[in-house]
Amino acid sequence: MNTTAMAPRRFRLGFWSILGVLLLVPFLVITYLRFAKGLGTVTNLNDSFPWGLWIGFDLLCGVGLAAGAFTLTAIVHLFNLKKFEPIVRPTVLTGFLGYLFVIMALMFDLGQPWRIWHAIVYWNPHSVMFEVAWCVMLYTTVLALEFSPVVFERLGWHTPARIIHGFLTPLVILGVVLSTLHQSSLGSLYLIVPTKLHPLWYSSLLPLMFYISAIGAGIGMVILESYLSGRAFGRHLEMDLLEPLARGMVVALGIYGLMRLQSIARNGAFTSITSLTYEGKMFLAEFLLGVVLPIGLLAFKKLRTDSLWLVVGAFFAVLGFVMNRLNISITGMERAAGARYLPSLSEIIVSVSLVGMGIAIFALAVRFFPIFPEPKETMEPEEAEH
Repeated sequence: MNTTAMAPRRFRLGFWSILGVLLLVPFLVITYLRFAKGLGTVTNLNDSFPWGLWIGFDLLCGVGLAAGAFTLTAIVHLFNLKKFEPIVRPTVLTGFLGYLFVIMALMFDLGQPWRIWHAIVYWNPHSVMFEVAWCVMLYTTVLALEFSPVVFERLGWHTPARIIHGFLTPLVILGVVLSTLHQSSLGSLYLIVPTKLHPLWYSSLLPLMFYISAIGAGIGMVILESYLSGRAFGRHLEMDLLEPLARGMVVALGIYGLMRLQSIARNGAFTSITSLTYEGKMFLAEFLLGVVLPIGLLAFKKLRTDSLWLVVGAFFAVLGFVMNRLNISITGMERAAGARYLPSLSEIIVSVSLVGMGIAIFALAVRFFPIFPEPKETMEPEEAEH
């Protein structure tokens, strides 16, 4: 036996590892100050502007960008398109980690987070937040169950893995239903502020827009995650799987874009764009970068089948999605609040740290669990060496 093959990999402290360590210290300090002395000590939130970066980015973006999980599992297990199965596990892991860190971010933002359990005991079925809370809790559980066979396989627990596999289709159906409910309900939160949310973003169709845009951005996130995983772990980009997904993303973005333009026309808000108001400029940046540009790139097969342009198009789709959620939660509410909101450095550090922790845990999971299938052509040379 070649004992060299069994030696553990040497840990190398690279740029991102050093950055993560440097962020960890202020993150822990901010966490202490937030829970010991309150939101006012670490945020720029106030009674006029109670929802900021932690809701707009961590919650609204985090939940939406994790939509690739229910999209891919539905494609594979409900529509029986098994060729996409190789990218299901990393996508489910991304979704699961995304929801876990959304919950962590919510703990930072809630005034009294220790009362989060009240949603379980004290029911208020007339509240959109109640429905979102239950759907997020249940869907996080569903994602944990969908990912659990990976853990069971690693531990050699074949019986529990077979049991979960037997219930996989009902789990996927439940996950799709729960995702549909809370992705759209996040948009429903803003239906109660028709006079406060700027007409460039307000619409009675916000729940449907939130759902469709999450599908488009979720697919974009799958493409980006595949690209970044390939760069980090030396894997090739599965163009035969990602190219058809990009086509679906173009369709979703096209439907979403038409709905946005129709709503703006109905609200008579095009004057804000043509006169280049502050809100108009922010809308143009969001719409051109996040809808027009990715559609313009990926609608053409020649560009869509090129790995560089595929990743660029997916990046701008995700960027536009993030801008849209921040515009709805912040930009569109500033005029009614009569104040400009800029997140504090502490708010930014917490958000960046949570994203960094998610990436680090994903990397560890790939290292210790069978997340990616091992291609035979890459396995044989290694086996020959050993």
